[in-house]
Amino acid sequence: MRKRSALCVSLATKRNRKHGGEMSKRRLNYGRMSAETADRVAAVTSGRPSTPLQTSWFEFLLDGSLLEKHLQKPNADPTPVQLIIQFLEQASKPSVNEQNQVQPPADNRRNRTLKLLALKVAAFMKWDLDALEKGLTIPVLNMLLNELLCVSKVPPGVKHVDLDLSTLPPTTAMAVIIYNRWAIRTIVLSSFPEKQTKPGPHQMNMLSIVQQEKEMTENILTVLKEQATDSISVLEGALQLKKDFYVHTLRTLDLLAADAAANGETESSTAGLRISADELHCQVHYDLGGIFFQQGCTDQTAYEKARDHFRQTKELLTKLDSPIHVHLDEKRLAGYWNACKALSEDCDLSDSQNTPYNQINSMIRAHNYQAVIEAFIKDNVCRSLPNNFRRSVLREFLYKVQQGESSLDDVCYKLCVCNAVRDALEGEVLSVRFQQLLLKPSKRMVDFILEVCTLSLEKDRPSETSRRHMATFIKTLCETLEELPLLFVVSSHKLFMELLKEEERKVLVEQLRKRSATINLSAKPLPSFYDIPASASVNIGQLEQQLILSLEPRRIRQILIELHGMAERPFWRVNSKWEVPPDYINVILGIKDNLTKDLVYILMAKGLHCISIKDFAHARQLFSACLELVTEFSPKLRQVMLNEMLLLEVRAHETMAAEGSKERPPPDLVSRVRGYLEMRIHDLPLRQVVGEECVAFMLNWRENDYLTLQVPPSLVMNNPYIKIGQLLASTCKELPGPKECRRTAKELWEVVVQICSVSIQHKRNNDGRVGLIKHRESSMGILPRSKFITFIKKLREPLVLTTLISLFVRLHSIVRDDIVNEVTAEHLSIWPSTLANIQAVDVEAVAVTVKELVSYALTLNPNNQSWLITQADIYFVTNQYSAALNLYLQAGAVCSDFFTKAVPPDVYTDQVLKRMIKCCSMMNCHTQVAVLCQFLREVDYMTAFKALQEQNSHDAMDTFYEYIWDVTILEYLTHIHHKRGETEKRQIAIKAIGQTELNTSNPEEVLQLAAQKRKKRFLQAMAKLYF
Repeated sequence: MRKRSALCVSLATKRNRKHGGEMSKRRLNYGRMSAETADRVAAVTSGRPSTPLQTSWFEFLLDGSLLEKHLQKPNADPTPVQLIIQFLEQASKPSVNEQNQVQPPADNRRNRTLKLLALKVAAFMKWDLDALEKGLTIPVLNMLLNELLCVSKVPPGVKHVDLDLSTLPPTTAMAVIIYNRWAIRTIVLSSFPEKQTKPGPHQMNMLSIVQQEKEMTENILTVLKEQATDSISVLEGALQLKKDFYVHTLRTLDLLAADAAANGETESSTAGLRISADELHCQVHYDLGGIFFQQGCTDQTAYEKARDHFRQTKELLTKLDSPIHVHLDEKRLAGYWNACKALSEDCDLSDSQNTPYNQINSMIRAHNYQAVIEAFIKDNVCRSLPNNFRRSVLREFLYKVQQGESSLDDVCYKLCVCNAVRDALEGEVLSVRFQQLLLKPSKRMVDFILEVCTLSLEKDRPSETSRRHMATFIKTLCETLEELPLLFVVSSHKLFMELLKEEERKVLVEQLRKRSATINLSAKPLPSFYDIPASASVNIGQLEQQLILSLEPRRIRQILIELHGMAERPFWRVNSKWEVPPDYINVILGIKDNLTKDLVYILMAKGLHCISIKDFAHARQLFSACLELVTEFSPKLRQVMLNEMLLLEVRAHETMAAEGSKERPPPDLVSRVRGYLEMRIHDLPLRQVVGEECVAFMLNWRENDYLTLQVPPSLVMNNPYIKIGQLLASTCKELPGPKECRRTAKELWEVVVQICSVSIQHKRNNDGRVGLIKHRESSMGILPRSKFITFIKKLREPLVLTTLISLFVRLHSIVRDDIVNEVTAEHLSIWPSTLANIQAVDVEAVAVTVKELVSYALTLNPNNQSWLITQADIYFVTNQYSAALNLYLQAGAVCSDFFTKAVPPDVYTDQVLKRMIKCCSMMNCHTQVAVLCQFLREVDYMTAFKALQEQNSHDAMDTFYEYIWDVTILEYLTHIHHKRGETEKRQIAIKAIGQTELNTSNPEEVLQLAAQKRKKRFLQAMAKLYF
């Protein structure tokens, strides 16, 4: 017992040292001093009364009777809510096992006792949710109430809404009610705005803890909101019960701890603290009213439900003489009640008990706005309505005016005046809105202001304060108004005479005389700020903005006509983003009429912009208007617009095809494309991109006969895109027979090699030797490489792309000269195997082009097995083994329905399989290597055995044994595990080899089926790993 006391004192000292304070520092020092020194210090400091030691949480574990004694103290330290936090914090601490792994809190006697102690503290507080919510965070209170449900034997796994409260034991039913009351109260409280506390420098290390708690709170709130309907149903069911309720006390919780007695007494009808049905119903009605009021912003009928619940709350409060277990804010209840009456349209003006709030709201709903103004004027005398309410009414009317109810303008300015007079009487600063009203005054407004001032003063004897404040307001009015007639109206009013002192009146009158002397009354009065007409520059700016935004041709023409009527300048320069092709700029700017020039330029620029953002409908409207305009005066520009409209239709159709449309282009569009390619008009500006897109269009829609047979030879010689298109079409047309297509393939090969070649200069070095200098910027081909790549990326036809990929793969293999690591592709045999001038070819450009071309092709069709194998080979030869294996597996998956069928042998050739084996080997996945060695036409036992000898394997090792069907490899596995003493793995290998379907005496068909089954399962497992 002495050891236990010493332990308590030691831990208590540590706890106080952690929390700081002068006494804790002193005790800490005593621990380090001699006994004599400690006594001397204690004697010196004994004049000040010592702070009592705070009771630590573990002391309540050691002494079962200590909790109740502690809670009975008037100023218990720690407080009840602090105790709950400490108990639950200790009970939910994760533990660490021998392997230093974090484990969830253990379900042991200590933790169960701590949770029970937390419940006993809450029971001492009589389950007052107000007090618990103020002191505990949402996660802690959630933990506490879930523990209450647990000890109250609420059936686990059953929704509360499915429980029949009338059949449950009283304490169990009450636990369900308390939890669901807390649930809806928490939803309501979480909707209130809350100021976030900023952590100081000393709190920065707590940020992660705060963030964790915030995330936990948000998760709990999400669940509570999802279950809100169920919680409401549970509480509505509780209102149907007319019997008294019982809730756990310290005694019943003690009985629960003793299992023998718990089942009997705690479930009886008299166990626990009795709460009358009226008290519980009163509290539940209040809580339900709160949640329905919160839901009213999205569901108007919820306000009526809230009003009914608050009415019953008021009735039950009146009925209960001195409620003990009802904890609600009566001021908030009154506010809820008034708000519900206003929002649910349940106000009767004849009701004598009607509040001013309800009367105002009823007048607004009845559209009796004059009555609202009169009520505001009367309130200026009695001042029963708060200023924020009066301002909110004004804001409501202003909002209606903004929504288009201009008839309420008059009501708005009158309410604004009423509020300004009220502010003046209370000595407040006048609102900005009222001061804005005075900028545009009228005699009617001034008369109304004076009328409100007169009616707002007490009739019998106004107080001195009211008189002084009103006099200040009148003076301010005189100083603000600038129009003399209105000033004379104010200065001649009786309030001016009665409220202002004689000296003040003289000063103001003198100011009026000076002001009138400086104004020439015979002159025309200056217009107010609001009546000044907009300048011409403002109008031009507004029209230019409309010109930039408009896409309607008629409106653009109308705006330009107005602008040219106001100023003569080139309006095609208004927006720097308006651009037309350089090929056309001289023709357009050569138009003599400035209006027509601006119109043509802007229509074309806007149409081209619409095409770039794929807004083809507006582009057609703009180009059609432009075509109609230029047809009248320029045949050259007419043909330009016809060419641009052709490009528009081509791009529109290609965009549809790229989005999945299979519809072929109409014959009319194909014939227009042919007509463009054959067109020869002297001195007509042609954009090369139009020809480029037309050739790509013909290739994409397999118009190979036209490109190979019908294109005029002169066109082929002059247009590089047509030449490339013709060669591609010819090669693709003859592809089934390699011998027939070799002539055209050779021509295409030579053109592409020239595009990828660079000029070479010989230069003698300082040592006399001749060196080579390559100029990469100077291409020797019919097209620069960058433009060739741009053209390729407009092609979609798979055969054309396959042909180009095949060509570049062969070229790449020749310039790299690496037989072992060659990239593979289809139709490689049609291309030449040597290059005459290999030094001129830009190796880097070829490598980049291959990668770009294959990547682009796979964006069009990611399931093309040939392209996938080529891309995988590219990754393989550049040592990107993981990416290569991923693509090899993808190629197998797409041609076998995700390995549900056998992969065709022309896809997984021995070369592909060997590359997959090398990929696995380079990634240290040696068991996968052994399995893949079986896939070869002749099993590669040497590679498999070498792989299985490796002990540093990064794959799952023995989990892959079930995919091995070769008995020789399995026997080797058994031997090697026996040799290493790996008993478990040896047993797995023996189990695999012992399967009947692998018996070598089986027919060949059975063995083949067993192998195919394991192949499929292994490849599926690999796909899950690498996809």
